[in-house]
Amino acid sequence: MLIDRAEIYVRAGKGGDGCVSFRREKFIPKGGPDGGDGGDGGNVYAVATAGVDTLLDFAGRHHWIAPNGQPGMGKKMFGKKGADLTLQLPPGTLIYDRDSDILIKDLSTPGERICIAEAGIGGKGNARFARPDHQTPREFEKGTPGQERWLRLELKLIADAGVVGLPNAGKSTLLSRLSAARPKIADYPFTTLQPQLGIVQLSDHRRFVLADIPGLIEGAHEGAGLGDAFLRHIERTRVIVHVVDVGSEWTAMPPAEAYQTIRAELAKYSPLLAEKEELVVANKIDLTGGREAAESLAEAIGKEVLPVSAVSGIGLPVMVERLWGMIRRAKEEATV
Repeated sequence: MLIDRAEIYVRAGKGGDGCVSFRREKFIPKGGPDGGDGGDGGNVYAVATAGVDTLLDFAGRHHWIAPNGQPGMGKKMFGKKGADLTLQLPPGTLIYDRDSDILIKDLSTPGERICIAEAGIGGKGNARFARPDHQTPREFEKGTPGQERWLRLELKLIADAGVVGLPNAGKSTLLSRLSAARPKIADYPFTTLQPQLGIVQLSDHRRFVLADIPGLIEGAHEGAGLGDAFLRHIERTRVIVHVVDVGSEWTAMPPAEAYQTIRAELAKYSPLLAEKEELVVANKIDLTGGREAAESLAEAIGKEVLPVSAVSGIGLPVMVERLWGMIRRAKEEATV
């Protein structure tokens, strides 16, 4: 199950208190102060970890607290430092301060690491306060508290291309034909209830990641259907694959209207999302009238439309190569 939102409380460890102690040994009646410093607390880190793909661990556990530093001891012995606490987050996680709604970090690359709560500092023991004019100090410092805060975690899947379209346009079937992903497929709307990722393998060791986004309907940006809960997952994609059903006689609306409906929802959610490069795919051309409907769609929207059949495989090799070229160009432009 994909969990893509969570709120957690993090607290770094408190610094240990300094120690008040005096050296007492046989034949050394005035050994002087020897209280050691307290140890620092543990920091709380967040790291983007390859292989972690959900926030499930954080939806079930809301409090993450690093150990405190140990207090100082006699004989100028320092307290033990508290162990750091590291949160393993999926790449693509956005970390927000819940109360201020400020974005702290976008962990978009595996291995990225950030301290999200700084530890308290250990206090000084009385040995630190000894001076020629003050040889028996009883002063010491308490350790400082660790930073604490509430965070909001949001996951945006990282994929090269995102597949969008009305429910039952054939997105899940397309993903299952192009990759090893096995999303649920059925002849009723909203069979896909969460985003699905698949790796598309091409010749010459080429590959890219394709994401199937649950079906959108008119009003999705306002919460209709599954709402906009998953639109954030295609904000990171380089290319949008817009699948339009051109072969089902029972389809809810004509292909051109279906295309414009989804385009409108993308624009209302995010103008930047609507500006992403798009590959329009007319699916189900193997059904009666499908090819003619694909040609009419291209004429109506004024864009090139690739005719395919996710079930029979017609047009898929051409579509994959075209998509690879678009993704490669997008990557090159991003590095300029």
